[in-house]
This record gives sequence, C-alpha cells and structure tokens, in this order.
Amino acid sequence: METTYINPGQREIEILESNGCRASDWKLVHLNPHTDFQRFRNVTFEGENSVGFLSADDSLIENAVLKNCNVGDDVRIRNIGRAVINCRIGRGVRIENTASVEFEPGAQCGIGVEVGVLDETGSRSVTIFPGMTAQLALLMAREPRWHENHFRNILSEYLDSRHFFVGIGEGARIVDCGSLFNVSVGNEVTVKGARMLKNGSIVNNAAPGRCLAFVGAGVDAENFIVEDGILDSGCIVRNCFIGQGASLEKGFSAHDSLFFANCSFENGEACAVFAGPYSVSMHKSTLIIGCQTSFMNAGSGTNQSNHMYKLGPVHWGILERGVKTSSGSYLMLGAKIGAFSLLMGQHKTHPDSSQFPFSYLFGDDRGATVVVPGVMLRSCGLMRDEQKWPARDRRVKRKLPLHDRVIFDVLNPLTVEAMLTALDVINDLLSRPADDDRYLRYRGMRFTRASLERARHLYTLAIYKYLWLRTSEHGFPVRESDAEPAEWVDMAGLIIPRSYLNRALAEESVEGIRDIFDAAFRHYPNLERAWIASRFSDDWNKPAEVISAYAADFDHMIEDDRKRYLDELAAQNDMLRL
Repeated sequence: METTYINPGQREIEILESNGCRASDWKLVHLNPHTDFQRFRNVTFEGENSVGFLSADDSLIENAVLKNCNVGDDVRIRNIGRAVINCRIGRGVRIENTASVEFEPGAQCGIGVEVGVLDETGSRSVTIFPGMTAQLALLMAREPRWHENHFRNILSEYLDSRHFFVGIGEGARIVDCGSLFNVSVGNEVTVKGARMLKNGSIVNNAAPGRCLAFVGAGVDAENFIVEDGILDSGCIVRNCFIGQGASLEKGFSAHDSLFFANCSFENGEACAVFAGPYSVSMHKSTLIIGCQTSFMNAGSGTNQSNHMYKLGPVHWGILERGVKTSSGSYLMLGAKIGAFSLLMGQHKTHPDSSQFPFSYLFGDDRGATVVVPGVMLRSCGLMRDEQKWPARDRRVKRKLPLHDRVIFDVLNPLTVEAMLTALDVINDLLSRPADDDRYLRYRGMRFTRASLERARHLYTLAIYKYLWLRTSEHGFPVRESDAEPAEWVDMAGLIIPRSYLNRALAEESVEGIRDIFDAAFRHYPNLERAWIASRFSDDWNKPAEVISAYAADFDHMIEDDRKRYLDELAAQNDMLRL
C-alpha cells in the first residue's frame, strides 16, 4: 500500500519547532502522519523533502540539514556536519556523525569512468560499470581499437538502458565519515570512518544478511566502483574498479587500476594494473605498475618501470598466471613472464619467457635474464596453490552471483601447450654449441645446457601427469583426422579457445559477450578433451599403464620435495628452539 504523506499542520509545526526544527517552507515538507514528531530534533528542511514512518526504537532524525531528500521508514540520521542533499534514502538506513551526503542531479556515481589501465596513456582505457567482468574488461584493455570502434557504442546503449540505483540503499550504514559526494551506497552496505568519497558506487549483490561490500576507516576514494569488495584502513583510490571478493587495505594506494575476484592488496602501490583474479601484494615499498596479472604473488620490494624518459609511460607487460616475484625483484617493461614462474633479481632486457612456464628467472648483475626452465614443477607448493584458491573464494561464502569466471587448473591447455612448444625449442637449443660463456641464448634469455636437459625431463613428466588427470577415467579421446588443435587464451583467469574470443569480439551486445564467456566456462571439460584429441600425436598416446607410471614419477617428485621441505623446516626449528 502506498504511503500517504501530509504537510505538517499547525500543531505538528509547533512540536517540530519546539524541538529546534525549521523549514524554508513547511508546505514542501511531507511526513508520515503516524510518525512521532518528537523524533525530529534540530532538523532543518530546505527545499522539498519527504520522510517515512519513524517507528523503530532507535529511529530518529536530529542535528541534520535535509535538502530535497526522499527518506524511507525507520531511519536514523543524526549529527550531520553540513547537510544531506538530493538524496534518496532507503528503509532502515543509519547515517551518523558524518560531514555530508550529497548528490548532484543526474549523478553517475562512478558509472562510465574511464580507467587508463596498462600503459597509463589512456589509449587502453576500460569503461567501468556494475556487473563488469574480468573477461569483458580484458577485452577493452587488450583490444583498444575494438573497444573504441565497436564496443563503445554498444556499452553506451547498454548503460543507457539499465537502471542503476543512485542513493542510499535499505539497511545501509554510513557512520563517522567525512563527505560523500555523488556516492551511491547499496543495500546493507556499511561505510564506516571513510575520510572522503567522491563519484563512486558501492554495490552489494550478496544474499540478505551476507553483504561483503565495505568501505572503512580513512579511505579516500574518487571515481570508483566497489562491487562486493572491500576498501579499508587508509586506502587511497583514484579511477579504480574493485571487484567481487577483492580487498584493498592497510594504506594501499592505487590509480587507474582494476582488481578482480579475490585479489588482496595491502601497504604498497598500484598504477595502471590489471589485477586478474587472486592477485596478491601484501608488502610495503612494493610497486606494481603497468601490467596484467592473475594468481600473482608479489614479494616485498617488488618493483617495475614503464617509463624510459623518451615517450612517457607507454610500456607495459604481462605476468602470466601464477607468477611469483621474490623480495627486491625488478622488471623493466615491456616483458612477458611465463606462467607459474619465479622472478628474482633485476631484469632489464624485456624478456619473453612465455614459452617456458614453471621456471626460475634470475637477473644477473647487468640485468640480463638467466632462465632455469621447469624447476617450479618440482615444488609441492604449486599443487597446494591449486587447492587453496577455490577454498579462499570469498564470493561463494556470500552466495554472490559470480561475475568473474575462473579456471583454477595449474596444468591446463595453455601451460601444457607452452611445455610442448618448449620441448621443441629445447631440442633445437641442445643441438647447438654453447657460446663462449657456456650459455645458450634464445630471445634475449640465457640457459645452461644442464638446465635445458633437466627441463626436458620435467616438462615430459608434467605433460604425462596432465594426460593421466584427463584420460585415466574416460580413456584417451579419439582424434578426428581433420581436426586442428584449438589455440587457447587466458582471459583473466578463464581459459578459452581463441574461437570463443573471436565470437565475443564479433558480438553486438554486452549480454551476448557475457553469454559466450559463460558458455566457454561451462563447456571447458569437453573443449579440453577435444583439444587433447587433436593436439597429441600417437607418440604421446601411450598405454594407460605407461602414462600412469610417468604420472606416478611426477607425484613422487612432488612428495620428495614436500618431505625435504618438512625435514629442512624441522632442522631449522630445532636450531632455533630454546
């Protein structure tokens, strides 16, 4: 039933004015007739305002200026330093001890902000909006001409056709804050202690009572969207998207960056970063700049540079999924670091190690890159990572509709294809004589003969382990004579055949693009089996017992590493005991 509001009569006005309330024109004030007017204290009404039924024990409005506001039932608004202006306020909202909450007419609240990701020049800008996925954002960032010439009009029509909530949603709490200017706060969202928020949206998609979105103490943010994510403890944010389950805390600062599912960033700094799912940086003096990541873990003092004092910060790079950086590592961009590799030392020769996943990359005293390929495959931590990522998905626990699609497999068509290619490159390199310094060189990287021979063995074990994981239950898939193996791409955590990417680039709607990525995610097991059938020759299609034996050797290698690690840990603890 629609609520009927009244203008306060003479008796009600006397009650309100005796409580310190006043209005520029009482005829423009619309109140619920059943409200206890004693719940208004020291309230100034400017312009046209309506206020719902104040029935809850703690509902009241006091020490506040309301200007052109539509206020719902059972609110608590008190101790507002300046005013609440042009604000739609939902049922059960709490706004207390806050400087101001103000909306301009037609406020966009961060929707449509252009984020200059990757090269910092704005040439790869991503247009942010609620519901944006990591996959769609990557298309905009990595295909700038497609974005400008094809997708921009599609997205503009999509945003114009959508109704995005602007106001303060039901059950929201804004407490102990500075000013909020053109900031939309979703249902049940808490904003507590924020210093300044300007032109943004804080969106909650969780089930009732499970809100994850939160903005906390000391946060200073402008031109942003937080969707089911967290900004807390002194973060400074400009032109950023913080996605589902992502968390920026402990004084982290970021500009022109995107953070997707379950990222965790603390203490350091990000500039023009595309942080794909599960990217992590926890240390002070760490600068992540101008790069695309996913499942990345940055060590303390990690540093990158994208400016060579010629044409500005135009350089950028890719850390493929699972890259780790050691303390004090440095990477001069552009560069492309292969999946699940460990980056150590200083690298100034723009390495492309994408053909050598699971590697150690050492920077020598001149900034050249020495690669020890494949050795990460021996690490027990690699398999641990694959198991911990799904268990740490903050989205699932809050029953969120999942925007970012993620394939967690360490051994997948992309990493396996890289290892297959690496085997051919290794065989070619080993057929050559070493240089005078006993290194073999390839694409600006240096290898020792012994490391290549070991990598050939490690890659072979890992490929057979992959085949055992995918064929032990249903057998080796039948290969069709005319089938060509699909080329795969990593779309910010979602591994898909390039044919799906091409379909997405040709699609004419935002919903259609999202559906294509969703279909690739759903059909991943079947697409993967089809790739196995077409990619692996008879040389790899060994009897099951042979593949099983290779897989067992791989498992024994991992178990040996785990035991060795535990023995070393026990020895250290023994050394350090009282």
